Amino acid sequence: MTLADLRPGQHATLTEVGGDRAFRRRLMELGFVPRTHVRLIAVAPLGDPLRFEVRHSHVSIRRREAAAIVVEP
Repeated sequence: MTLADLRPGQHATLTEVGGDRAFRRRLMELGFVPRTHVRLIAVAPLGDPLRFEVRHSHVSIRRREAAAIVVEP
């Protein structure tokens, strides 16, 4: 399951951040690190971007970026 599969209000725990090195680093700087709890807050009207709560902050990322982040419910 990936972050892109979550529904608004659903919680999950990050297990793996995929993609190239620069992409992983950027996401980790935003708080997307393994074993972190996240919650999908909202989806934009056209389905992209997605807004998440990560470590008490709100972060919006593109759906294709969210698809590279593996989570478990």
